[in-house]
Amino acid sequence: MFLRGLLLSLTVSALFLQTTAETGAAEKKKAEEKPAAPAPVEEKPAPYDDRLLRMAEILGSVHYLRNLCNGRETEWRQLMTDLLAEETRNEPKRAAALTAGFNRGYRSFAATYTKCTPQAVAAEGKYRAEGATLASEIAARFGN
Repeated sequence: MFLRGLLLSLTVSALFLQTTAETGAAEKKKAEEKPAAPAPVEEKPAPYDDRLLRMAEILGSVHYLRNLCNGRETEWRQLMTDLLAEETRNEPKRAAALTAGFNRGYRSFAATYTKCTPQAVAAEGKYRAEGATLASEIAARFGN
C-alpha cells in the first residue's frame, strides 16, 4: 500500500527536515491538473486509523507552531493534503475525520500560543519527535 512510502516520506522530509521546497512551474502545473474523482467505494476503517488520526493532529499542531515561530508558510498543510489524497481516496468520512484531526491539532495550539515562545518551540520539537515515532511504527507494523 502507499502508506509505507508516504509515512517514510513524512518521517524523512516532514518530521526531521526543516526546509521548505520551492515549487517550480512544472509542479504547479501538475498540481492544477487534477484527474476526475472516481465513484465512491465502500468505506472500511483501516486497522491503523487511530494512529493516522493522531498523525493528522500532529501535522496540524506542527503546521501552526512552525508558522508561528518561523513567520512563514511551511509544507505541513501540503503533506496533510497528500496524506488525504492517498489514504482516503473516495472515502469522504475517513477524509473528514482526518481533516478534523488536523484542524483540532492546529486550533489547540492557536488557542494557546499567539506568539513564539520557548515553550512553543519545545512543543513543536516534541510533536515532531512523536510524529516521527508514530510514522515509523505505522510503516513497520502496517506497511506492505
